[in-house]
Amino acid sequence: MTTAAQPTQGTWQNVGTRRDIFKDIEIYEIELKRWLNGEVPDALFTEFRLRHGVYGQRQEGVQMIRIKLPLGMISVKQMHALADLSEELADSVSHITTRQDIQYHNVDIRNTPELMRRLAEVGITTAEACGNVVRNVCACTKTGVCSSELFDVTPDSLAMAEFLLKHPEAQDFGRKFKVSYSGCAGEMCGLANMHDIGAIAQIQEVDGKPVKGFKVLIGGGLGAVPRQARVLYDFVSREDMFIISQAIARIFTRHGERRNRSKARFKFVVDKFGIEETRRMLEEERAKIPEDEQRNSILNDYLNYSEEPLKDPSSLDVSAQSEAFQRWYRHNVEPQNQEGYSIAHVFLPLGDISGIHLRELAEISEKYVKDSVRLSVEQNIVFRWISNADLPAFYEDLKTLDLHDVANTLGDITACPGTDSCKLGISASRGLAATLHDQFRTEMKELGDNNSMKIKISGCPNSCGQHHIADLGFFGSAQSKGGKTAPVFQMVLGGTTQGNAESYGLAVGKISPHNIPEAIQRLNQFYLNTKEGEETFTGFVERIGKKRVKAELADLMSLPTFDERPDFFTDLRRVEAFQVNTGKGECAGELLPRTEFLLEECDRQNAQATLFLEDARVQEAYDLAKSSMEKSAKALLLTQGYEEFGDYETTNEFKKKFVDTSVFFSKYAAYFFKAAEEAFESMDEVNVRYTVEQATLFVEEANVVYSKIAQQAHASAGLTAVS
Repeated sequence: MTTAAQPTQGTWQNVGTRRDIFKDIEIYEIELKRWLNGEVPDALFTEFRLRHGVYGQRQEGVQMIRIKLPLGMISVKQMHALADLSEELADSVSHITTRQDIQYHNVDIRNTPELMRRLAEVGITTAEACGNVVRNVCACTKTGVCSSELFDVTPDSLAMAEFLLKHPEAQDFGRKFKVSYSGCAGEMCGLANMHDIGAIAQIQEVDGKPVKGFKVLIGGGLGAVPRQARVLYDFVSREDMFIISQAIARIFTRHGERRNRSKARFKFVVDKFGIEETRRMLEEERAKIPEDEQRNSILNDYLNYSEEPLKDPSSLDVSAQSEAFQRWYRHNVEPQNQEGYSIAHVFLPLGDISGIHLRELAEISEKYVKDSVRLSVEQNIVFRWISNADLPAFYEDLKTLDLHDVANTLGDITACPGTDSCKLGISASRGLAATLHDQFRTEMKELGDNNSMKIKISGCPNSCGQHHIADLGFFGSAQSKGGKTAPVFQMVLGGTTQGNAESYGLAVGKISPHNIPEAIQRLNQFYLNTKEGEETFTGFVERIGKKRVKAELADLMSLPTFDERPDFFTDLRRVEAFQVNTGKGECAGELLPRTEFLLEECDRQNAQATLFLEDARVQEAYDLAKSSMEKSAKALLLTQGYEEFGDYETTNEFKKKFVDTSVFFSKYAAYFFKAAEEAFESMDEVNVRYTVEQATLFVEEANVVYSKIAQQAHASAGLTAVS
């Protein structure tokens, strides 16, 4: 039997001594005191604290703290420490992220040095968990025990995480940088296509011998306008991955955008130069890099990695177990490559786990698998090396904690924090996810058990909830009608996690969160009634077209007036009237109904542009996308007293009134200005797709800005009436 091992030396768990993060914490504490005393400007301290994993929340006076757990690996000792810290210094909840990390919320910044020290004592750092640096290195939770992988990428991932942590040539990026490893190409694994560096395991024959290495993809990313990664090399040896990453870091540092953050990710460097020139630059840079003993030896420190099971292998007659267990087994359990053992997924609604439950899961881990536990990009916890005969007892232990719900189903929803804590949140992504989860446990239980579709939700267009790679993706926005503002979500179709996120979806139209449960039921039934054979939902959408899918939901995509449905103007799981609180708005005196009409027309144009793109009607898609941006700008200028067909230059006036005053998000405004200078003749099909995606974001931001203007105007009108 092949096993994989807990290394006793040189592991990431010992990063506190290998990188002297205690000294880093001392420096952080000194700088924190200086900032509290007013000796350090806010802007300087912000970048400093971000590099130590301290992130400002939506709420004043508290912080979000993110830790770094490469590959999501977590030990029993660490689980106990994290549980204690969540209760003592945070809000008693550990939130698992889509990068296999953990976040604490509502932490007093004065308590952050103590939190960092206690994490360091169990081998956890917060260093570079946020900021313009290399973020947590991800890898498939099944690597080492998966039957479809070529080899275990755990040693490579851990070595890369250590190599890039605080690397001197990875400290001066314009934006964040993300790395992921996959053991195979066919499954979702490490989602290599959406990373700055995505490595997919390969074995190539060299001099008659098999050599392990990686297919290397670069320049991927989600964000507001996503990019598919491009193939840099079909094969790179395991050892050469480190010098390749160092050369890429140099290129990103030298050529990455500095002033315009919307263009500062590495994907835009690859866009600018193209893959061939980027490869040439990399080879040139690689030749200049001097020899480095650590780079050449770091992989060797991890090659003896293995995980040893706590118990001997065993068998289980699943058919002899209860129906409840069999349901859980179907969805949550996968056989390992090693006979007699299984992987079990523990579903965490919203990715949250209380201190009490995390502590009890640590005890369950000790009982069945020792330290063979990892966090997943689906925001769940994965137990490895469970001896098959122990699965019924393992299930019963989970049942006592009410953590026995099914995973890997439609009801296993990924969601970002949204308006609960993020400053950029527009709509309540967690409110929608929680509502759907409750319904999937009750009246929609049969639908919730569907394991062929995935839902992912973001509170804004930035895709922290990874809505671009979901079968059904949603991102938060706002829409005004009759002077009242309602929360809405853009529905995104055509994405998938399979094949390392081989395709991204496109927005097809807005829908109220109150209508989304019914929309999901309709789409699922439509899919089941119309699919061909074993066709996936994404394949089904591609075959019949987004236009046909959207037609099934036409009545649900129409926002009623406030008088018709006042509840639609309150977000899910909220009692207060909906408001957009992403920044300062600009008050207008009298609102013009024409603005709402124009913005609705822009929404329609964007949806139609997506359908044209799907039908390969590229120029028509481009023309509509460009038109929707110009009309959105005109719609906002109406609120400032401009006439729709007045004699003025739209881009200049829009810039003066909304961009220079910081009312309109400059990142999305740049899309409009860029489109205004371009012509279709200079665009290829890929760039037209980007223009369509950019237009969607521009129009969404126009709706958000208008909603804030409407809110403020009505508030002012109310005050005037009272006075």
